[in-house]
Amino acid sequence: MKIKQTIIVTLLVVVTLFIVLLYWSVGSTDKIYTKSIVYDIDNLETTNFRDYDSVELVPSDLYKADEVKKLFQGEQYRAAWSKKIKVPIVFLDTLKGGMTILKEGGGKQTHSLKLKGADGITYTLRGVNKDASALIPEFLKTLNLENVVVDGISAQHPLAAILVAELAEKANVMHTGPNMVFVPKQKELQQYNENYGNRLYLLEYETESDINYTKYSNVSKIVETDDLQEMKVSLKDSLHVDTSTLVRSRLFDMLIGDWDRHTKQWGWAIQKKDSMYNAIPIAGDRDNAFFHLEGVIPLILSNKNVVKELRPFDEDIDFIEGYIYPFDRYFLLKTPQDIFIQEAEKLQATLTDSALKESLKVWPKNIRDLDADDILKKIKSRRNDLKEYATKFHEIIQKQGKVMEPLKGSEDIALPENLLNCFECYP
Repeated sequence: MKIKQTIIVTLLVVVTLFIVLLYWSVGSTDKIYTKSIVYDIDNLETTNFRDYDSVELVPSDLYKADEVKKLFQGEQYRAAWSKKIKVPIVFLDTLKGGMTILKEGGGKQTHSLKLKGADGITYTLRGVNKDASALIPEFLKTLNLENVVVDGISAQHPLAAILVAELAEKANVMHTGPNMVFVPKQKELQQYNENYGNRLYLLEYETESDINYTKYSNVSKIVETDDLQEMKVSLKDSLHVDTSTLVRSRLFDMLIGDWDRHTKQWGWAIQKKDSMYNAIPIAGDRDNAFFHLEGVIPLILSNKNVVKELRPFDEDIDFIEGYIYPFDRYFLLKTPQDIFIQEAEKLQATLTDSALKESLKVWPKNIRDLDADDILKKIKSRRNDLKEYATKFHEIIQKQGKVMEPLKGSEDIALPENLLNCFECYP
């Protein structure tokens, strides 16, 4: 009886201590969102930024942490978010010959503006600082634990997209060419000036455009997946996805640990060859590449039995199922295993140790000194095992089979049943 009582008391003490430390860890700030901290500018509201060509800033101070917070919520990329970097200043009236705002966009975390340049190409400004308010469930608000979600963004590297684009270029994987810029308040932002001015952004191509911005010739337009599906209805067997390129892109995602690759993260360059149309995939939104998870809470959440899609960027991929989306089954169900192996070998051949090291030069030295060695070590380890991952990737797609529900973003399209299940199953 005494032993049982001792166990119960011990458990109560442990649970109580856990709860106390948990609230300590989340109690360092009640902020949901902050802008970047700009240096050597006395007043952001009155400064004439046209007198400057760049600014020095810290992406965010939202992720500062004491040792208790680091224990419970991890070290993540806190240091990178707090490092000073230099970025160019841009104005919409001169950027790309002059930009026109088309509409406000963005997902649950990212504030963005869709723009059209004087060259006719569609661009987007995507906020580097994330607003996690839409992601916070009501029960966490009730428990005053919002910071569990807010602080989770520290697992994203603020300069991830810049490095991914450089790696993608060497891997012959299509990308949206992101560049980091500072956008001061300006009349060209119109009604968005207050909410979007004086902020840090990634300027990149949109995953849809009437003008070809890719290196491929004979591209008539760039479309999103729902438009691609509607094209398939009319073009039937004249339109096919470039599955080899898609397999390479998806294996590249696994190399860099980008687990957030649902359907709306993709665009397609439509290339015409004689009477045939080839859809070449373009990956967008690289916020979750190199996703670095540490700490008690993130490791619990990323357990495959809790949130299976939340994959940590480790040296090995121990749960490849978490990387696989209905998108993969939809487009790659009929792709032979040989294609997966061949594309893995191509990536192994192009992303050599020297190519990886060279790519890191796109980051400022102070950021490289923080994170380069760890990221390179993990990519190399994954690269060396890539054929094994490719084989497993193919096997899981075949095992899971056709999708039974519309892809994300395609829910409102009336599609023939065989096109709803699998792109290459139609007609």
